[in-house]
Amino acid sequence: MFKRLCIIGIGLIGGSIAKAVRAEGLCQQVVALGREKNLPNMQRALELGVVDAVYTDAAQAMAGTDCVIICTPVGSMQAIFAQLKPYWNPQAIYSDAGSTKGSVVEAARAVFGEVPSNFVPAHPIAGAERSGVEAAMADLYRNRRVIVTPLPNTDPQAADKLSELWQRIGASVSVMTVEHHDTVLAATSHLPHILAFALVGMLGRKDEQREIFKYAAGGFKDFSRIASSDPTMWQDICLANKQEIIPLIQQFQTELGQFERMLQADDAQALFDAFSYAKQARQRFLETFDDPT
Repeated sequence: MFKRLCIIGIGLIGGSIAKAVRAEGLCQQVVALGREKNLPNMQRALELGVVDAVYTDAAQAMAGTDCVIICTPVGSMQAIFAQLKPYWNPQAIYSDAGSTKGSVVEAARAVFGEVPSNFVPAHPIAGAERSGVEAAMADLYRNRRVIVTPLPNTDPQAADKLSELWQRIGASVSVMTVEHHDTVLAATSHLPHILAFALVGMLGRKDEQREIFKYAAGGFKDFSRIASSDPTMWQDICLANKQEIIPLIQQFQTELGQFERMLQADDAQALFDAFSYAKQARQRFLETFDDPT
């Protein structure tokens, strides 16, 4: 599909893209571009065979590159667009893997004036507890969903080719607007991460005195797994999408207040009804959406 793919940010997400593309033979060469301070991580990617070459110089990395995927925290997007701008190739396809799309689009507009037509915003909904290139997996995106959010001026051929790339490494592609993406992901991903971070933080402070974690059951491990996510990445995501997240936090506080009142009133029936509704709602989700294919 491509002669040379450049991954900017060769961690779990970028490294897994590189591994998958290489495994499927979709690119003749895969290279990584990063900052000087990240050179040890990029060199590790080279040692592991995840990429064919690494660069800290954008001019060298962009030479002959016909596909670029930015896999850094969303807070760094504007700086990366500014770094790429002198070498932007109208014939290449550019994309990202950011968990917010509105902030990425605004970063592109700040640098270019308008979003280049060959930039296709995207978001693979995949991850793992571990981070870094050593955690990269060739099958990370298999049977996972990738959301592509083209803009009105996006080149349809670029969007189609990027979608094909994701499909050929096993992902199921959905298309939606930037705004819809950020609304949906705030509810299904960003708020749950905040809840996990908050709960584990609260219990962590108690654990220092009462050994709470020693007696934690499997349910706590399942729920708290996402609190192992990269703090830098999630700091950027939450700040970038706060307009969508804050109302959800307020709504969730209202829901918790209702449970508090049920408990204070010993209202067994109301608790049972609330638990039953939630169980049924989750079952509908599993039956309808659990298989992204």
